[in-house]
Amino acid sequence: MGKGYNARIASNPYIVGTFACIGGGLFGLDISSMSAALNNPAYTNTFNNPTANAQGAIVASMPAGSLIGALSVTYLGDKLGRKKTIILAALFWVIGSILQCASVNRGMLVVGRIISGLSVGISSAVVPVYQSEIAAPEIRGRLVAFQQWSITWGILLQYFVQFGCSYINGTASFRIPWGLQMIPAIILAFGMIAFPESPRWLVDHNREAEALEILADLHGGGNQQDDLVVLEFEEIKSQVYFERTEGAKSWSDLLKPGVSRRVVLGSSLQMWSQLTGMNVMMYYVVYVFEGAGLTGRRANLIADSVQYVLNVSFTVPAIIYIDKWGRRPMFIYGCLIMGFWLYLVGGLQARFGQWGTVDGATTWVVINNPAATKAIIVCSYFFVSSFAITMGPASWTYPAEIFPMRVRAKAVSLSTATNWLFNFALAWAAPPMLAHIQWKTYFVFGTFNFAACIHFFFCFPETAQRSLEEIEDVFAQGHEYNAWAVSRSVGKRDLADVLTNKGDEKESVDA
Repeated sequence: MGKGYNARIASNPYIVGTFACIGGGLFGLDISSMSAALNNPAYTNTFNNPTANAQGAIVASMPAGSLIGALSVTYLGDKLGRKKTIILAALFWVIGSILQCASVNRGMLVVGRIISGLSVGISSAVVPVYQSEIAAPEIRGRLVAFQQWSITWGILLQYFVQFGCSYINGTASFRIPWGLQMIPAIILAFGMIAFPESPRWLVDHNREAEALEILADLHGGGNQQDDLVVLEFEEIKSQVYFERTEGAKSWSDLLKPGVSRRVVLGSSLQMWSQLTGMNVMMYYVVYVFEGAGLTGRRANLIADSVQYVLNVSFTVPAIIYIDKWGRRPMFIYGCLIMGFWLYLVGGLQARFGQWGTVDGATTWVVINNPAATKAIIVCSYFFVSSFAITMGPASWTYPAEIFPMRVRAKAVSLSTATNWLFNFALAWAAPPMLAHIQWKTYFVFGTFNFAACIHFFFCFPETAQRSLEEIEDVFAQGHEYNAWAVSRSVGKRDLADVLTNKGDEKESVDA
């Protein structure tokens, strides 16, 4: 019987860890597929010139579907396995893209976006879990960070497709990009066939021989006696055995001591990642720059594209150094810097803006002040770059690595569902906020960043460069409100330690 995957592909951890990130790229495709269409006359005419509230509802329909999709991973991730769940997500995306491309009214567009949202919700929850469960500890953060990079690439590529198609007259200017976005999902669905299942999921489903074979291909060049392979395999078996003795996997496990704390951390992190205001700046960058006084559709598109290029570029250092820098510094310093830039944007808008008219709608806008316009745009660029190099990659990595095996799929999907819940709320609320409280919107999100910084400092322990099993020791230390006190050396073990602990546990059970 064949392995069910390509061993040669499995031997390259970066290929295995990054290919599934195409699922994250689908989220990026959605962001710019809508943001680039906001000031497209063909789009507004086809969908009956949506008001700020109606446009917010259209945009929010995707994260609404994503919320449902992320929660469904609590069942799908455990029942089908990580690999098949990723393939299922890709199929949902193809269906949603077809409906969006063919949309003739708002209802059909919303249905298509909800189905695409199911795909994004599923993939955003299961891909980081898959990556974290197949990656060696020393590169796990880097591989999971590729999830964020793929999102930035999805945003950038779709935006330039939209930019090019903006020169086409009629509805083809937005239908072609919406149709083309199904291509990456097709590649993902067929490509995942050549990739292995998560060894941790296999052990948890009594398929230890397959798990050992995959671990050997992943981290030992096919050698099942390799020290790292044996260490990981023994750690996984010990952890799974220990967790089974605590009871069956269920929602109630999320409330158990030691787990509930991590559920709060994972969910609140995903909440803060939305409250930073980053996705508002991505979805509605057209409105932001129009309010700054940038006139002309082509000029706005060019300025927007620069922001998306910076988003891609500044994610690269985070991918390279996330395991060296650690998660805590990226959270803390990232939010401090982002809050500063948002306050600066709000202050500039308040000082130099006034009520005016943009495309027939009354709005707060900077008029005839090129210096203030440029300053606001530059501050927006700095904000996006700050998110890309700190909070963006780390916010996907942390929830994927802090949970015990028995609840990992459920807990990560719950954390990701929190992301989509706030994404949905903010996607709907942002246009009315920008229309009614104008520059104060930036102060609201700046304040959220400073509040998040305080939470990160006191409550989030460091998890970098530890195996998923060693992270259990990190949380066993306690320090719920003085997380800085957890040493970076806590949890470090070698093969002898694992085998000794396994023997002690067996003797305890026999006794």
